[in-house]
Amino acid sequence: MLKGTPGRTLFLFALPMILGNLFQQFYNMADSVIVGRFVGEEALAAVGASYALTTVFVMLAIGGGTGCAVVTSQYLGAGRHREMRTSVSTALLAFLAVSFALALFGLLCSGFILQALKTPENVRQQAGVYLRIYFAGLPFLFMYNVLAAMFNAMGDSGTPLYLLIFSSLLNVALDLLLVTCFGLGVAGVAVATVLAQGISAVISFFLLRKKLSVYREETRDSRAFDGGMLLKMVRVAIPTMLQQSIVSIGMLLVQSVVNGFGSSVLAGYTAGMRIESICIVPMIAMGNAVSTFTAQNMGAGQPERVRAGYRAAYGIVAAFAVLICAVLLAGRYRIIGAFLERDSSLAYTTGVSYVSFLAFFFVWIGLKAITDGVLRGSGDVAVFTAANLANLSIRVAVANLCAPLWGVAAVWYAVPMGWAVNYLISFGRYLTGKWSEKKLIR
Repeated sequence: MLKGTPGRTLFLFALPMILGNLFQQFYNMADSVIVGRFVGEEALAAVGASYALTTVFVMLAIGGGTGCAVVTSQYLGAGRHREMRTSVSTALLAFLAVSFALALFGLLCSGFILQALKTPENVRQQAGVYLRIYFAGLPFLFMYNVLAAMFNAMGDSGTPLYLLIFSSLLNVALDLLLVTCFGLGVAGVAVATVLAQGISAVISFFLLRKKLSVYREETRDSRAFDGGMLLKMVRVAIPTMLQQSIVSIGMLLVQSVVNGFGSSVLAGYTAGMRIESICIVPMIAMGNAVSTFTAQNMGAGQPERVRAGYRAAYGIVAAFAVLICAVLLAGRYRIIGAFLERDSSLAYTTGVSYVSFLAFFFVWIGLKAITDGVLRGSGDVAVFTAANLANLSIRVAVANLCAPLWGVAAVWYAVPMGWAVNYLISFGRYLTGKWSEKKLIR
């Protein structure tokens, strides 16, 4: 991260993250494809009703890990390996406790949440089964994502990729086994996800211990937990959790709008959400790569290198946006057809309309992600947080206020509006240069 051409360094670092996150999304998408094809439209709607909520927790885990990794990256860039090791163990212990608390909350409140979201009655029972199993496995989800973030913080984006490939293939195999052979339906895909994440989390933990053993002599007297260091992490992690989960929180807060149109529209919306989640992967990964790049170079006292990397990231996200648009417009009917039969006319047309519109606007989330990445990596989180809250507010307000006029399409019309406003606010902060004066570690 501290040497070489910034653009090439960023792209090569981000590429395994992109591939890994794509695999993660593909195995999440496999849940929808398998239940949609082998169980039915109502089962797909049940998974979709749960998806917005479960994705919030996935993004909270990713965001928490990424935020904590900023501190780890800055210590690594500064050559302070003892503090780096303490930051890793502090993050793991803190998020283990958080994950158990959230799992308990989810198990107790899943039924109430589905009711509050106005989940259609004909899919509520199946959605509840999916959620309860998912919440039971939440500690595995958090541990895996925090461990992956620590690998990335240390400049190793390859190991999380290999683990995600393994986890993805295992999840799909278990999906097919539990759904088609054992007939477990929605419960089967939930169990498959928990098992795949649990095995990956355990393997990740032992691989990280091995990686940290390189610094054994320098870190022999390091502390397992440091409350002061945790406060530094929380300062960056909470805005990062918000930023990473903003799309999912937006989905969750507008879920009741979609649910009000019935289970067929919900099924089509679910298919569209899955495609959107895949399309934003390279953009979010580039933002996380810029964050790590910024953190290490700020730790090493090289803000000009951060600026050069940020400029190079513009070209990379623009290229991704053009490619995504071309693929979606050329293949939208077949893509949605992977989830739903064309005779599911309302569900099918809803999904096609969703991806056809969003295809033109993914550049905005790319620009937002890399600009947020600079602010996050430097520890400049106030404006960054406000920008993401503005994004969320626009998505929720437009969806709720305009759905009576525009129908369910108001939900996806609001998406690029939020992305664009988020980018413009964060970019205004970047132009001031005040982010380069922040001192997260001393």
